[in-house]
Amino acid sequence: MKNMPTRSLRRAVAALAVAALIFGCAKAKEDDPYIEGSVETLYSTGMDFLTEGRFKDAATHFNEVERQHPYSVWATKAQLMAAYAHYRNRSYDDALNALDRFIQLHPGNRDAAYAYYMRALCYYEQISDIKRDQQMTERALQGFQEVVRRFPESRFARDAREKIDLTEDHLAAKEMEIGRYYLKRGQHLAATNRFRKVVQDYQTSTHVAEALHRLVESYVAMGLTEEARRTAAVLGFNFPGSDWYVDSYALVEGVRINTATGQKQQKSFWDWLF
Repeated sequence: MKNMPTRSLRRAVAALAVAALIFGCAKAKEDDPYIEGSVETLYSTGMDFLTEGRFKDAATHFNEVERQHPYSVWATKAQLMAAYAHYRNRSYDDALNALDRFIQLHPGNRDAAYAYYMRALCYYEQISDIKRDQQMTERALQGFQEVVRRFPESRFARDAREKIDLTEDHLAAKEMEIGRYYLKRGQHLAATNRFRKVVQDYQTSTHVAEALHRLVESYVAMGLTEEARRTAAVLGFNFPGSDWYVDSYALVEGVRINTATGQKQQKSFWDWLF
């Protein structure tokens, strides 16, 4: 009998259980709000929140349009607007999920080009410094290329082409950084692979001239004189007035060019190499 709970203790336990139940329900309601309303009210409220910069609230209202009125003419538009609200909130994963769903469900929609473009933007805005992994840069490049391929005449294609150039330049910069790392440590074969990739895959980037020069450096260091001369000739043909060509010419010819007078000054090969 001593171990049996008293009546007051039973009441206390019951009260705690009820309180826990009420708190749990309140928390569930807070985590998963349900905002009932007409399609016009939900959509217009979402637009108001979007204008005010309350992007999370805007996304919630646009999602409610689809959830409560899935067969209305506004449901499809609301899907895209929810994705845009997530994008503006920098909730890129949520935005990408919404955009992938929109593209899958409505591939022929008139706003499909915008959905593809915004998906690429989500990756583009997550591009990191070249010292870090460039997975987002590669995905952004693929996304913009898909916009150009699928919708070449759309108003998004022009901006996509510009951003393709920027992403390729960023990827080229990453390859150059790795190539220089190998070059400084005497790993010339590994270095040439990186510099060749820049020349072959990122021909419109701003790093091609340096990549060709670094190839000349690598070939000279490996004793591949003919390869060095041919690469220097390509560099001279495409970038005749660049400092990179002046340095490459000096390496393969063993001379120094006085840029002020244009005169050649003899210098030993090993002086230029080191």
